[in-house]
Amino acid sequence: MVAQLKEWSAQISLLEAKVANAGADAQIKHAEVLHELHIKQHEAAEKMKELGKASGETWEQVKETSDKVWAELKTGISNAQAKFL
Repeated sequence: MVAQLKEWSAQISLLEAKVANAGADAQIKHAEVLHELHIKQHEAAEKMKELGKASGETWEQVKETSDKVWAELKTGISNAQAKFL
């Protein structure tokens, strides 16, 4: 999970670089998408920390929400990549 999160961080950085090299209109258009990706990235990192601390029934609950956040981040990155190309 740590490796995947690092890979997604790199992909987000690459998207930011693409947007930075684009015109001002593209920067404005994609700023919200990038902001949302950063939020999801932070949420995924926090959930990963929670999983490391959780046990038993709590672990199952945290894992369930972690899986949801993880899937949303993955989808968000894929969608952003498709939009920014």
